[in-house]
Amino acid sequence: MKTWNRRKSMLLWLVLSLFFLIIITVSGSLFSEAARTTDFSRKNLLPCFRYPFGTDWMGRDMFARTLKGLSMSILIGTLAAGISAVIALILGLCAATLGKRADSVITWVIDLIMGIPHLLLLILISVAVGRGLKGVVIGVAFTHWTSLARLIRAEVLQLKESTYVRIAGKLGKSRWYVAVHHILPHLIPQFAVGLVLMFPHAILHEASVTFLGFGLTSEQPAIGIILSESMKYLVLGKWWLALFPGLALVLTVVLFYLLGENLRRLIDPNSVHE
Repeated sequence: MKTWNRRKSMLLWLVLSLFFLIIITVSGSLFSEAARTTDFSRKNLLPCFRYPFGTDWMGRDMFARTLKGLSMSILIGTLAAGISAVIALILGLCAATLGKRADSVITWVIDLIMGIPHLLLLILISVAVGRGLKGVVIGVAFTHWTSLARLIRAEVLQLKESTYVRIAGKLGKSRWYVAVHHILPHLIPQFAVGLVLMFPHAILHEASVTFLGFGLTSEQPAIGIILSESMKYLVLGKWWLALFPGLALVLTVVLFYLLGENLRRLIDPNSVHE
């Protein structure tokens, strides 16, 4: 019987986290109608067997609204993180392969964006492009690529000094040929891990911007909207309106973080012997 080593445990946690996140996303789409249904005969009900998260001031099922909000956050985070990761990959490659001038310009842009308060820049971009779903996706995508781009740039600079890359250059291969065929394949692990670890930041910032009123509209049952609307009812003792959606958001973010960390450890060659 084979021993249950640490690598297998990491793989198990990765699969369980991914499975749970898929369940949340699929369930959110199934509860779309229930999340919007109002029934004033059941308003402000405490959590019970029929309504695990209770109901709000309009009689809406908070469990259905929370699942729908989380699924929206996951989809927005996936889209925004994907765009952001692609931007980071392209600019990181360009900075390290197009010469010192391009490197200086891209590095200056990275430092400029990282020097501006993150949430403030996100709000400005979101408002500038019209708020709503489009504004949140563009805002999150264009503010989360800097750290990954800096990491990819450093990795490319290191790969450029390797023997096989130098030989390819001496054989007359162009910079882009070397970048695509000899450097890019080695960046896939860093790209994949950076993409997954970008998800929790994207979800949290989407919820934060929406909570402050600069993101999704109030008609959409997003987690930020749910938490924002529940604030005025906390003083009336309606604690469940914020507690369960907030805990669900934290759980989702932690699962994405565990997913990224376990993926990073599995890709690490040193974990093979663990």
